[in-house]
Formats: sequence, structure tokens, C-alpha cells
Amino acid sequence: MRLAELLTVDRIDTDLDARDKGDAIRAMAKLLASGLYPSAGGSAPSVDEVERVLREREAVASTGVGDGVAIPHGRLPGLTRFVGALGIQRGGVAFDAIDGRPASILFALIGPDRAAGEHLKCLARISRVLRDDALRARLLGADAPQRALDIVLEVDGA
Repeated sequence: MRLAELLTVDRIDTDLDARDKGDAIRAMAKLLASGLYPSAGGSAPSVDEVERVLREREAVASTGVGDGVAIPHGRLPGLTRFVGALGIQRGGVAFDAIDGRPASILFALIGPDRAAGEHLKCLARISRVLRDDALRARLLGADAPQRALDIVLEVDGA
């Protein structure tokens, strides 16, 4: 799965308002929830539900992967597809990353609870793309959501 399949411009915030990890998770939950749709016969997951899932996963182990990147993620029953969100917080937020550095680039992922294998593939793709120093620098320089999306599409488009 390409990142272009996960992101839309309305789920990108290039000026993420977050002072700490809790703020960052809440902000990413809001972005993710905006892209979720009701399952058959149900309702779309709320921001609170998405935030709960991200926090539960974060309690297991930090999703701060290092190099200024965090990949908060989780799975929710009833979802039929994966949704991603990208947040840029230039000052960085402490995310208990393995290298101790604050996270400035957050790529959040939420997906169906029945698709563990696909979930891992998505996480691997996100990690692989964000491993590139030049790409991270370009994302940190993006001054608008559309510009950040263009950078992602250029590197990992359909």
C-alpha cells in the first residue's frame, strides 16, 4: 500500500498544535477521525474512540521510532479501510522515542482490527519512506498541507 492511498490533504496539519505527547495523540486522532466513515449499519468512530485506541497502543510501547518521527497507530472494529494522517510539529514533542529525540513528524494510522498483516505492511511502508533524511527535511519545510501531500506523493505516489 502506498502512502498516497492513506492520506488526503484534509488529514495533514503542517502546524500541529501540540505541547506534549498527549496533545499530539489527540490532534492526530482528530485528523484520523475526519477520514473515517460509518460501517454498514453503524456510525463512524468518534475522535474519542480513535484517541483511546492510539493511547492504548502507546501504553504498550512508544511509537516514537527515532530521527524525529513517531508513528502512532491502532486498529478499530468495524473499519473497512486504512486511514492515515500526517502532523508536523517543528518544535517537536517528547514521544519517548528510542533515540530520545522529540518527534517533529507524526504519521498516524488507523485500520480494521481484522487486518493485522496489512496493518504491519502499512507501518513498514510508512517507516521505510520516513527513514529518508532528505524527505524528512522537506516535510519539515512544508508550509501548507497541500505542499506536504505533494512531497509524499512525489516520493511514494500511486
